Amino acid sequence: MRFNEKELVLLSRQPSERAAELGMRGPKKGDVVKKRLVKLVVNFLFYFRTDEEEPIGALLLEQCRVEREDSQTFSIAFLDEAERKYVFECDTEAQCGEWIDSIKQASYEFMRKNLIFYRTEIHRLTGKDPLEQYGISDEARFQVSNGRPLMARDTSSL
Repeated sequence: MRFNEKELVLLSRQPSERAAELGMRGPKKGDVVKKRLVKLVVNFLFYFRTDEEEPIGALLLEQCRVEREDSQTFSIAFLDEAERKYVFECDTEAQCGEWIDSIKQASYEFMRKNLIFYRTEIHRLTGKDPLEQYGISDEARFQVSNGRPLMARDTSSL
């Protein structure tokens, strides 16, 4: 995937959902744990040297798996390269759990599934499609799994 470096730097400066100094080990053999400022902004995990303002890297949190390694450590592995893991060390078990939850909820796919769930629930309760007022109710990305738009009388797919 291609990114414009300047736009990524600008995004990294936006308010973050979560930020902290964590120990981080890259996916290469022989990488060691280094203290990094880690910031979660939308669905990007930026990491910085602790004394610099520009990120040294970013992970797009799509099609990845987040797992707890031990009480204070979690890892991120991407589905197409499962053997390459980024490992993060937190200060506490609670902090580790918070990071895991935040990262799992940051992906576009998670947000899309939530939108579809709440759209379906609102439709079930009111009989109205809440996306219709925005003119986007027929867009494929907002459809339930069968790919059909919600119909006022059709609740079989819900």
